[in-house]
Amino acid sequence: MDDAPLLELAAGLARRAAAAIEAVRRAGFVVDRKSDESPVTEADHVAEALIVEGLRAATPDIPVVAEEEVAGGLVTAACPAFWLVDPLDGTRDFAKGRTEYAVCIGLVREGRALLGALALPATGEVFGGLLGAGAWKEDAAPRRPIQVRQPPPEGLTVLASRQYADDPRMGPFLAGRPVAERRSASSALKFCRVAEGAADLYPRFGPTMEWDSAAGQALVEAAGGAVTLVDGTALRYGKPGWRNPDFICRGA
Repeated sequence: MDDAPLLELAAGLARRAAAAIEAVRRAGFVVDRKSDESPVTEADHVAEALIVEGLRAATPDIPVVAEEEVAGGLVTAACPAFWLVDPLDGTRDFAKGRTEYAVCIGLVREGRALLGALALPATGEVFGGLLGAGAWKEDAAPRRPIQVRQPPPEGLTVLASRQYADDPRMGPFLAGRPVAERRSASSALKFCRVAEGAADLYPRFGPTMEWDSAAGQALVEAAGGAVTLVDGTALRYGKPGWRNPDFICRGA
């Protein structure tokens, strides 16, 4: 399967998973705890089962690394190409009744995030990006291309993780930069806002996993932005334990 159909596959599964998540939300759910004390719900499991089943049926030659399977002890070795799936990024906010949660499906090839599909279930937005082919968004309006923006004259709109908004590294990093506004938000939604030109900078200080960032990185880079380590080198995939270091997501 070529890359463009792979993106459509991921986008379709993200869209279906988003609908399943909202169905669980409407029906009510119990919040459980994983071994690391992070929350997990029926929506996480239902969405992940839907996504991994679809990916494995359509692309049996591409391994799938999915958050809840890894939490359950399924060990998959990194290889030249693999899917990274976060079925419900932002479970804490979902469990608290907030709207900042996302479905993330990314494809990695040779250590690089190649394509990504993200759905925001609460708002009905779906985003897709493929390196070299651009990025798009669809919601109540038809699909249209998106791209990062040049920072406006009044300064940068900076997004910070809600959980790590007060990280002491944020102040020194932003020192000397023209900042017009700082907002806190949860989940991979922040990548989407940078990719569509609604924000300019998302410094991530604090732990993340590869499935948290792969789809978003592909989206932002397809839209003309960049996601790098703090020193400007590439954020790569297939690392031991699937853990990311700190990274910086920026628009133009």
